[in-house]
Amino acid sequence: MDMSSAAFWLALLQIIWINVLLSGDNAVVIALAARSLPPTQQRRAIVIGSGAAIVMRIVLTVVAAQLLTLPWLKFAGAILLVYIGVSLLLPQGDTTEVGQKQNSLMVAIRTILVADLVMSLDNVVAVAAAAMGDMRLLTIGLALSIPLVIFGSTLLLKVIERLPLIVWIGAALLGFVAGELLVDDPALQRVMDRADVFLGISHHQLAIGVGIVGALIVVVLGKIFLMRRKAD
Repeated sequence: MDMSSAAFWLALLQIIWINVLLSGDNAVVIALAARSLPPTQQRRAIVIGSGAAIVMRIVLTVVAAQLLTLPWLKFAGAILLVYIGVSLLLPQGDTTEVGQKQNSLMVAIRTILVADLVMSLDNVVAVAAAAMGDMRLLTIGLALSIPLVIFGSTLLLKVIERLPLIVWIGAALLGFVAGELLVDDPALQRVMDRADVFLGISHHQLAIGVGIVGALIVVVLGKIFLMRRKAD
């Protein structure tokens, strides 16, 4: 596609817009993962994590069609998101060795990358469609969206410092996304179709319902683990 054509720039704007709209939950993860770091490292975690996540998303987009058809992939991703959601609720300022590892910059970046990978499985399809197979267009569009994602994460990090409740809302969001992923797994398609018929609801409504259950699971597990830590 010619860079001087209106179609190129229209597609570029579509990619940037789609990525920004679909990166709201990713910005939450980035902010949550960086919140326990020292102020001097928070910016580094956000910039490095966001940049690496975008590069990974470019690679993922190339093979998105094949990945999304693999059975049990979304199921595994859903379980992983629940784990990440619960772990982000646990105290990360302990003086123990484990606490120190959780506070490390590399652990925060790893959390950002893993969560972004799982949560981007569906998002990349829309981006790939907008790019229409043009890798140059895809790369430029996602690269330009990096500062927007970084800005959103930085802003959310400041909000979290004033409103700790945002941490729980963010963790619940991960659980909600996990539920939606699970419902759309190809290996569970027959089971979910039967559930739709049995409950007399649409697939979209089922996804919302399972997403809410996922959010509750993350919050409840977080509460349980926190209570156990206080008891110890």
